[in-house]
Amino acid sequence: MPANTTASSPKKKGRRARLLVLVLVLALVAGVGYGAYWSISTVRASFPQTTGSIQLEGLGGQVDVKRDGYGIPQIYADSDEDLFRAQGFVQAQDRFWEMDVRRHMTAGRLSEMFGPEQVETDAFLRTLGWRRVAQQEYDTKLSAETKKYLQAYSEGVNAYLKERSAEEISVEYAALSFTNDYKPEPWSPVDSVAWLKAMAWDLRGNMEDEIDRSLLTSRLSEKQIKDLYPSYPFDRNKPIVQEGGISQVTGKFDPAAKPSDLADGSTDANTGTRTGDGTGTGTGDGTGSAANAASGLNSQLSALSDTLEAIPSLLGPSGNGIGSNSWVVSGSYTTTGKPLLANDPHLAPQLPSIWYQMGLHCREASAKCRYDVAGYTFSGMPGVIIGHNQDIAWGFTNLGADVTDLYLEKLSGDSYLVGGEEKQLTTRKEVIKVAGGTSKTITVRSTGHGPLVSDRSDELEKVGEKAPVSNAAPDRGAGYGVALQWTALQPGNTMDAVFEIDRASDFQSFRKAAQKFEVPSQNLIYADTDGNIGYQAPGRIPVRAEGDGSMPAPGWDPAYKWTGYIPFDELPYEYNPDRGYVVTANQAVVDAEKYPYLITKDYGYGARSQRINDLIESKIQGGGKISTEDMRTMQTDNSSEIAKLLTPYLLKIDVSDPYVREAQKLLEGWDYTQEPDSGAAAYFNAVWRNVLMLAFGNKLPKELRVEGECLSVRPADSTAPDDDLEERVRECGQRDADSAQPDGGDRWFEVVRRLLKDEDNAWWQSPRTRTEKATDHRDELLGRAMVDARWELTAELGKDASSWSWGRLHQLTLKNQTLGTDGPGFLQFMLNRGPWNLGGGEAAVNATGWNAAGGYEVVWVPSMRMVVNVGDWDESRWVNLTGASGHAYSAHYTDQTEKWADGELLDWAYSADAVSAGTSDTLTLHPPGQSVP
Repeated sequence: MPANTTASSPKKKGRRARLLVLVLVLALVAGVGYGAYWSISTVRASFPQTTGSIQLEGLGGQVDVKRDGYGIPQIYADSDEDLFRAQGFVQAQDRFWEMDVRRHMTAGRLSEMFGPEQVETDAFLRTLGWRRVAQQEYDTKLSAETKKYLQAYSEGVNAYLKERSAEEISVEYAALSFTNDYKPEPWSPVDSVAWLKAMAWDLRGNMEDEIDRSLLTSRLSEKQIKDLYPSYPFDRNKPIVQEGGISQVTGKFDPAAKPSDLADGSTDANTGTRTGDGTGTGTGDGTGSAANAASGLNSQLSALSDTLEAIPSLLGPSGNGIGSNSWVVSGSYTTTGKPLLANDPHLAPQLPSIWYQMGLHCREASAKCRYDVAGYTFSGMPGVIIGHNQDIAWGFTNLGADVTDLYLEKLSGDSYLVGGEEKQLTTRKEVIKVAGGTSKTITVRSTGHGPLVSDRSDELEKVGEKAPVSNAAPDRGAGYGVALQWTALQPGNTMDAVFEIDRASDFQSFRKAAQKFEVPSQNLIYADTDGNIGYQAPGRIPVRAEGDGSMPAPGWDPAYKWTGYIPFDELPYEYNPDRGYVVTANQAVVDAEKYPYLITKDYGYGARSQRINDLIESKIQGGGKISTEDMRTMQTDNSSEIAKLLTPYLLKIDVSDPYVREAQKLLEGWDYTQEPDSGAAAYFNAVWRNVLMLAFGNKLPKELRVEGECLSVRPADSTAPDDDLEERVRECGQRDADSAQPDGGDRWFEVVRRLLKDEDNAWWQSPRTRTEKATDHRDELLGRAMVDARWELTAELGKDASSWSWGRLHQLTLKNQTLGTDGPGFLQFMLNRGPWNLGGGEAAVNATGWNAAGGYEVVWVPSMRMVVNVGDWDESRWVNLTGASGHAYSAHYTDQTEKWADGELLDWAYSADAVSAGTSDTLTLHPPGQSVP
């Protein structure tokens, strides 16, 4: 792969260096028959013009695009439409390949670009119908103003595409031309809206947990499954909202309400609200148990899980890692006297980064030009998603609300059963066009709950053939289908919310805009120039008549239907809380004892959020003030909570093997920080991985274990003892390494925490092997894990433990999400970058996540970092994972990555003077016939 060198400016010298590298690549490529199609001009043809002037149809006046030394654009215009038209043009200049792939994914049209291998993925995406829902939103839900902005953005994109060949748009099209005569089509407003569905899919909540709990029933008891999904530790890890509740007087959420004024948190489960302990029943009223019905679906639900994994994940592998950190501190506790706000979303590492930094500025505020906003945008969508305007700043983290439910459906021909009555399935035909192949027609069937996702898998055609259900359940016949109910499949107004947030001026207008941010449900933090801080939980969060959404529900039982959504006025929020700060990091939103509605049973467990809380509290209680630099330092905090918990136990193990003892010594005096050069961090994380494998991983069903990793296990229905080697069968894992279990996230922290004092708990038992004796005690298993980790790292890092480092294990490689992942080797060489040796780790604040079941490779990252200095905007700081450009060998392809890896931030200019001072290139866009001064 190309070296991970970076460039900080678009100087010609830097460009020449990259072209020299390219010449060498092309020389090699020529030897295998590709060289005739490639030249330096092919690569350079797609580089955008960033100086001079360009005529742009549709503009009402002149627009200036000022780019700094990192290629980050700031756009200046005199009308809203011109701003968004120019935004479309500029994003197409830098990122159109990314935009084009994304819209084909959201529409289930990847086969048109990449051929027959994508047909099954397209079929599943067509079944979900993202593009259809986006079209419905555009036609029936969005305001006329939003449609105007979307249209202007599309016109800007299409102005860039006009009269350009595919090769002149991006070098990837030149590569694609080897096998496909594909040509990009014009952009449409619905292409932008559909992106919200992809974002919602990757942040959809607990569907995988719902599937996993069902799969676990084949090998584990109800109690064992409960052990692996412990309740949230409210006594130790604080929820986001710590004050107020739903007032028994107004019926609305009141952040200032006293405990005596709150509505009772315990209510009848059949009203759709949750009980105070949050347990939920998960069973029906005698018509069939959801938990029991789900327990026999192993092969079918495993097939569904495989299908979900095949969908291109734009935001990251599902599971514990999808999250983010954000926090805001009141000016009472900052060195600036104004609020400071930090945000770093944790998403999949990809090249280019999912984020695109940009400023949208009206030269003068007026009725026709109302935006002065800067921050992080999505290529392909107008507006700014996270950032600040002249009055307020805001950030997002994933709320994690349970907004998906799987329903078992009793199918009979073209009908399905509900409450003793047969209802007709809804059907539609979808035609999938295939590059280099024959089109395929599929039939999409839906029940009242949603599309039948089971239709997209041969293994799911007869779901439930062996499902044990109660006598009152319907006859299984040919089995049960599986339908998906998901809030994002109902048209909404989230696109309206983006523009309203961009021009909000106070907390009232911010909350009004947040009310329309329906899908995906996000934690929104807030600060303004008057010194106020706040938080709002928005989103369309379902209310269930029965059950808690933790297991597939019996679709034939009407008791399990959704009865509505939590009213916005009853969703939690805070405004200037007494403690002086708000932290959101995917922990519980509000204490279950104080809130009557079920938001989810599958929050993150609060390891990151509590660490941030503790860092802020230690500064405040010590009498200090928090600075912009303090905020940056907190973002890069590498401390490991599980290491603090487990290391003292590891150090007490009596180790006789001198080689294992050499590794154990690394842990002595270790401060639990996971720096890239730390040998202790390398060894501890290897021990942690092996503890999880021995105590839990080897006891999980094959559907949850890493694909290709095989074990000799006792059959699920065997009564032979665990250590009877003759009774074992060979069973191989089936799951992708990025999403297998145990993943080692903070849910597993909590699992192990609750077992540590119980030295003889059955989870500490591991069966004997041909070379190892069985373990029956905590310390025996920990000792065995230490031995296994020693020899694992010997193989990975060498015999000398003093030379080990965490970063050599824990590496990040940035991959182009299409041709850089599955393309020919020479294309991967051209398009990918890395590796980088990183610090941080799973559930650390610096969340460079890795999946313990699969290995140490970084699979999700802080995809950007920002620290906003509210009121003194030019003192704000930011950095992106990669760079502004999506063009390989552009100076701005990965020119921010080195600073990102080192935890550094760039200056973030906002005022006109600061932007001008930092401008390297200026491009003027003007209407046809208008002269440029």
